[in-house]
Amino acid sequence: MALEVVRATLLAKLATTEETPFGPETWVYKVKGKMFALLAWSETPLRVTLKCQPSHALALRTLYPAVTPGYYMNKAHWNTVLLDGSIPIVEIEDMMEASYQLVVAGLPKTERLALAAEAVRGDGTQTVK
Repeated sequence: MALEVVRATLLAKLATTEETPFGPETWVYKVKGKMFALLAWSETPLRVTLKCQPSHALALRTLYPAVTPGYYMNKAHWNTVLLDGSIPIVEIEDMMEASYQLVVAGLPKTERLALAAEAVRGDGTQTVK
């Protein structure tokens, strides 16, 4: 998966920002100030770290050797995914969406409602749970 595609996929999510709080080598993607993805953009192959439900995180690690416990993150809740071509792109996109939705679900109700209102005002393609 190419850098531009990963970046565009993450930035396409509603109310997402891209920041570099850990230095220029890692792009951090946040929704309403909460991290849902970290992209080691200068690595070859690329590496993205995504939030995940603990049981699903373990299942993904078992299924794909390119999925490992989150690098410098809570190993129960974060996976690092090596984008080496061994995982189908649709699966990686699903992991990104699940990470985003997991973080959105943990936001305060007022922020979730604001996101839902923003989605309605937008082009209607984005869904927020």
